[in-house]
Amino acid sequence: MTTQPLTGPNRIPTNIRCVAILFAGGPAPAANAVISSAAVSLLNNGIRVVGIMNGYSRLVKYAADRPLVEGRDYLEFKDEMLKRQRITPGIIIGTARTNPGDGISSQEHLKDPERTKALRTVHAALCSLGVDALISIGGDDTLKTANKFQKFQEHMADCPKKISVVHVPKTIDNDYSGIDFTFGYFTAAETIAAEIRNLLHDAEAMRSYFIAETMGRSAGWLAYGAAIAGEASLVISVEDITSEYVSHTEEIFIKKTGERRERKVIHLDNLVKRIVRTIRTREAQRKDFGVIVLAEGLAELLPKEYLKAVEWDEKGQVILKDVERDEHGHLPLSRLNLARVIAELVVKEYKLQTEHKLKVTGLQLGYESRCAPPHAFDVMLGSQLGVGAFRALIEKGLDGKLVSVSGQLDLHYVPFENLIDPQTLVTKVRLIDTSSDFHKLARFLETHVND
Repeated sequence: MTTQPLTGPNRIPTNIRCVAILFAGGPAPAANAVISSAAVSLLNNGIRVVGIMNGYSRLVKYAADRPLVEGRDYLEFKDEMLKRQRITPGIIIGTARTNPGDGISSQEHLKDPERTKALRTVHAALCSLGVDALISIGGDDTLKTANKFQKFQEHMADCPKKISVVHVPKTIDNDYSGIDFTFGYFTAAETIAAEIRNLLHDAEAMRSYFIAETMGRSAGWLAYGAAIAGEASLVISVEDITSEYVSHTEEIFIKKTGERRERKVIHLDNLVKRIVRTIRTREAQRKDFGVIVLAEGLAELLPKEYLKAVEWDEKGQVILKDVERDEHGHLPLSRLNLARVIAELVVKEYKLQTEHKLKVTGLQLGYESRCAPPHAFDVMLGSQLGVGAFRALIEKGLDGKLVSVSGQLDLHYVPFENLIDPQTLVTKVRLIDTSSDFHKLARFLETHVND
């Protein structure tokens, strides 16, 4: 009786001869697990693999008189380059935020030669390398680009070659529709949780408080995960700003699309009083220290008078300068320093209520977690997603699909059209469900305040 070797699946017949792997947007732990697992799987099947350097930034510069150069613009992956890469931090092919789909916000735009010029350049650049399929790894903006690139080819009347596209979801914010948890989320949450635990010891020694602001523009997954694992006293995110914590709504103008959008404005007085109630409840329990965690996305909801950034003039004097939204309607959150704003307001409210001083320090956490050494689960998840990209392209012949997992890392593939608004081509953000047991877990574990 013969047995099958344990060296992996037999080679699968395919017309795909070369696959490009591209990573775009902010870093995330286990990026190399995705990249190397996909590359090894492809190489084992006899398929050439190129790693595109620094997202789309090199591809959009391609021209007939400026061909792509190996080592500068792309890597030709070989087995020896991929040894023990799954567990390494960083991104072996680098990343960038260059967006060749910028300026495309409707299906009609995909037929516009001027608006699609960068996408055409990307297609030509990939064709110059003999690429038959693209594995895109990145956040919601990168998913939007992958979708636009795939749809653009459908509208491209003179398309010399159709390049298949599959996308692997990436964000430490974990706010991706189509997947329960994104690779790197748990490592990032644990990295920030470790800092919160360190702050707790500092706060206890000094009889003080920290307001810790974490990444999470649209949703509170990272804030909640870090707060739960770090034993914070309270966590608040954008999902929590309802009813009594909303002052009013106001209209903002989005330059990019010309649309007008409503935004909620935080009732700061009520929010600050809620934080002070937590502090005074802990004092009644003889706990005169703690850490309060806020998701940075709350800064998007601040009243206008707080939408200022600290800068310095030519004499070195501190000045406050109004910040402007970018063309997508986003504020530069790191410049607003939400944690410091709330910390100062908490100090004032606490003194008003008690006539005593309280030391409260506001600080921002997040960047230190993006290239942290990945934890075992993120390595397993990232590896499965990388293998899933291979299986989507080679086993199943898919195009325009997001690679996802559920249950016991069971693979499934979600069509782009299920994740992206067909009219605006914008992705759907996944918020924390405030009726979910995940949200309730944080409420059970934080300092109980009898409202």
